[in-house]
Amino acid sequence: MSKKTWIIGGVAVVAVLGATIIGRTLAGASAKGADAASSGQVTTLKVAHTQNYVPYDFIDEKGESDGYEVAVLKAVDEKLADYKFEYTGTSDDDLLIGLESGKYDIGTKGAWYTDERAKKFIIPSEPVGASIIGFTVRKEDEAKYKNIDDFAKNKGKLVPISPQNAQWNVINSYNDKHKDLPIELTAAESFKVADAYAWVLEGRYDAFFDIKLSFEKSSDSRGWFLPPICGQT
Repeated sequence: MSKKTWIIGGVAVVAVLGATIIGRTLAGASAKGADAASSGQVTTLKVAHTQNYVPYDFIDEKGESDGYEVAVLKAVDEKLADYKFEYTGTSDDDLLIGLESGKYDIGTKGAWYTDERAKKFIIPSEPVGASIIGFTVRKEDEAKYKNIDDFAKNKGKLVPISPQNAQWNVINSYNDKHKDLPIELTAAESFKVADAYAWVLEGRYDAFFDIKLSFEKSSDSRGWFLPPICGQT
């Protein structure tokens, strides 16, 4: 029997997250690609994706890049005879830092738009997908945490979040508007979603700021999903 349930609180948390493809400026690479095309050579582009963002982009049981966003890029690659994409699964932090440093040419992840990122990267006007995000909590706490405000009032403990994740910005924005009763926000390193679920069930944390589709894909969550419950923000 599942012991998890799902809540979403407020407009800030019921967020549509554009899973955008972020590419660094490739002025030099464009010229190189044009020369390669004229000579019949193939230009290799290094593509980075997050590795635990099921079902959007992840590393499968065979150690290969998989997921919806990866499939989209593979379809693009098939149409570009003069280019070859090489895929690397990595953390949110390494993906963005790698794009900025030139380690990767293209990155795909659940990316929250910011003016700072728009100055650093080429961000397409059309996203390749979207996600609904919210809190996964223990079934026993269903009445205690009806929305994000309840979570803050009851001083719920949230699984740490990477500062590069959209969820970090959502909680940060919520705390800016609720300085009298903020949610504790702790920076995290990369970890598997299965670990986050285990930590919540163990009682180490009270909620995991989750992705709805990932929650629904987890085998022990089926039958216990609750429709989004909006709260005051």
